[in-house]
Amino acid sequence: MNCLVIAATPIEIAPFLAELKAEKLTNADIDVLITGIGLTATTYSLMEQLRIKRPDLIIQAGVGGCFDKTVPLGKVLAIKIEAIADQSVVELNKLKTLFDLKLVPQNNFPFKRGWLVNNNRVLKKMKLRKVTGVTVNEITTSAERVKFYRKKFNPVIESMEGAALHYVCLKEKIPFIQLRSVSNYIAERNKKNWNMKESILNLNAELIKLLSQLTH
Repeated sequence: MNCLVIAATPIEIAPFLAELKAEKLTNADIDVLITGIGLTATTYSLMEQLRIKRPDLIIQAGVGGCFDKTVPLGKVLAIKIEAIADQSVVELNKLKTLFDLKLVPQNNFPFKRGWLVNNNRVLKKMKLRKVTGVTVNEITTSAERVKFYRKKFNPVIESMEGAALHYVCLKEKIPFIQLRSVSNYIAERNKKNWNMKESILNLNAELIKLLSQLTH
């Protein structure tokens, strides 16, 4: 099995890259793509890579903000369903998506009822908690926006790239996994309250574990 591992930045997968460089994942056929940050960069980079080589599985690994403060910082989660949260408008104090506005049919492929859903067998076999994610172009910092997103999507994780992975892979019919480690809670901008170090270490431990299982 050829696996393509993608991340927005190299720092998020630095421990994995060190293992790969040291040739500790000897049985694995792995390619790596650093996509850049955000939906646009991720979509473009991933499509360019798929022109060169079509993998059997794509794994996106990254840190993310968490809406649920009962989830400890550093916890690694797998994202089952995604939505682009800020592809929307606020009308009469209510957030409305493109689907709510009837601009796009909610079951317009690859969407299912407005969601980008991962139903592949690799995800189903994983023991990690499967949660809902939202992807944004603007990192959420306001209490009002948090309220809108919670009411509309009830998400656990926020990222800037997850929906791009789901959208491209569903369109291209390529199995995929999105791994996210909780680095901070949503709207918490004081970096002293973040736990980037542990979230990256835990993320990479799960990534290496998954790759080892898939390639043995």
